[in-house]
Amino acid sequence: MKSQAPVFHDETDALLLDAEEMEQSSEDDLWFLPGPTEEEPDYLPPGPRAEPREAVVLGDWRKAEAGHAARLACVAGRVGALDDRLKRGPEGWRHRLALIEAADLSWFAGDRIGPDRLALWISMRISGLQDDTAALARVGWAVRRLTGGPGPEVDLSAFLDRRDPENMADEAEPFADRAGGWLDLMAQAADLHPITRACMGFHLWSLAGLGQQGDRMEAAVTAARIVVSEGSGVVFAPLAMGGAGGLRSGGPSADRLWRWLEGIETACLTAMRHLDDIEAWSARAETEMIPLSGKTPRALRAVLTEWPLVSAPMAEAVTSSSRAAVQRNLAWMETRGLIREVTGQGRYRMWRSAN
Repeated sequence: MKSQAPVFHDETDALLLDAEEMEQSSEDDLWFLPGPTEEEPDYLPPGPRAEPREAVVLGDWRKAEAGHAARLACVAGRVGALDDRLKRGPEGWRHRLALIEAADLSWFAGDRIGPDRLALWISMRISGLQDDTAALARVGWAVRRLTGGPGPEVDLSAFLDRRDPENMADEAEPFADRAGGWLDLMAQAADLHPITRACMGFHLWSLAGLGQQGDRMEAAVTAARIVVSEGSGVVFAPLAMGGAGGLRSGGPSADRLWRWLEGIETACLTAMRHLDDIEAWSARAETEMIPLSGKTPRALRAVLTEWPLVSAPMAEAVTSSSRAAVQRNLAWMETRGLIREVTGQGRYRMWRSAN
């Protein structure tokens, strides 16, 4: 009888079999886990896609402009009339309106700088003991930007003086990023009328994180320049003359644009009446001052046309005339009723045209 050869099991195979049995046993013990999910058909209709935030904002302002198209055309006509008037008038008119607008904006922004203090600061850098020099500097910046220079949409950093050494440091890059976002949104709104685009930019200013302590002043001055970005005679559109109701926030875009249009129209009418008064005064003063000789009378008349308020030292500095000649001519004009002293004090007296 043939003997049978013994069978030897490989130790490795045994280990593999034990591992498979343990794995199967472990999976059987996980009874609490949910089974594999089965894909079910989706019978729901496709929902609307979420629009970018910028598209929603631009859509709101486009609807607001369409809803106020007639009023917008009327206000644009007012701004155009002021533009034409300034093109035909002397250069001093622009400076005069800029001073008045900047002073009114300072009350809106909370600085409360009067025309007399502003005139002294701009002309001679004189401030009182109780004056806030930082506030005077902000309003002085507003006067500079309302009288000329490149617009905000050309170079916003330069427009806001963000390139000063004191302002560069750590805030330079964050401001550049925020300014870039605001400018991109304004560029996307190029199809809107400049008046509407300025209103949108003003109300989005703080949301974009722009501005520092004087951000309300900066936003208003920037918007005032954007309104007339396509004009030639007027450098800015008045926003605060006759009241700053158009700068009030709150409500949907349509309500904000309506208040904006009302505010610009009121301010333009106020500016036109002011120019009528100063033009009539200039003609009267020129006629009555014919007997006076020398360059000082003519120079004083130009200064009183350009500046809402004038002091003797200020007139001396601006006209390059002697103190005696300035005081003598001011006294003569006051006697004839051409100018009126407004401070009521012996020192630091200031005069204005008697319209």
